[in-house]
Amino acid sequence: MLTILIILLAIVATGALAYLITNKVSKKARPIISIVLWLLVIFLGYKIYKGIMGPIEFNKEKVERYTPVIKNLKTIRDAQVAHREVTGNYTKSPANLIKFIDTAKFAITETKNVIKTVNKGTDYSPIMIEVEERTVDTIGYKDVRADFAGRDYANMFNVPGTSAKFHLTTGYVEKVQGVRSPVFMVSVPKEVILEGLPIHLIKQEKEALAPEVIGEFLSVGSMDDVKTNGNWPILYDSGKAKNKE
Repeated sequence: MLTILIILLAIVATGALAYLITNKVSKKARPIISIVLWLLVIFLGYKIYKGIMGPIEFNKEKVERYTPVIKNLKTIRDAQVAHREVTGNYTKSPANLIKFIDTAKFAITETKNVIKTVNKGTDYSPIMIEVEERTVDTIGYKDVRADFAGRDYANMFNVPGTSAKFHLTTGYVEKVQGVRSPVFMVSVPKEVILEGLPIHLIKQEKEALAPEVIGEFLSVGSMDDVKTNGNWPILYDSGKAKNKE
């Protein structure tokens, strides 16, 4: 809106100056007016360029900053999922989650269908039949750390490009009466990631709707629902985000 107003004012001013040059200004003063007009044209051209290229450059920079942040959020998400698989719950401590990756083990299980003979009658009148039962046996263990090879999980709670840390919250939701399910959420405000970029464009980004990153935060998980996905579009998962613009 500001760019449009500037352009309209410049057009009006140019028209007024043209009228003055033609009808009111002496020949001696016309060179000065011409210089002013050229400066106005340059200024107007610059504003038009910024009005068009500003959002494009912002979106390009936004993608560059969001990409490593989302990478860390994915690592935290995978660590929390592993933590729940092993312990049955999520942890609210970043330090404990990092320690968990370094020390915990997954149980390696084997599922078998076993044929057993059972008595469907009585002790005095037995009726022996064969039934199939499924059994799950633990046959070994695997380090959780193996699933995070090549990933900088020790620094996963640092927000890339900033001095900030991700905010981690855990809790429970009751989607079915009497059944409490653990949930977690990791988030960082968009303005922290986008610090230094034009304020009005950051404000627009915080109000973004689908298919962009929805809302004021970049986050994974939810405190209101049993889910572990992030709020970013699939483009960031497919690797096409950098080519979006």
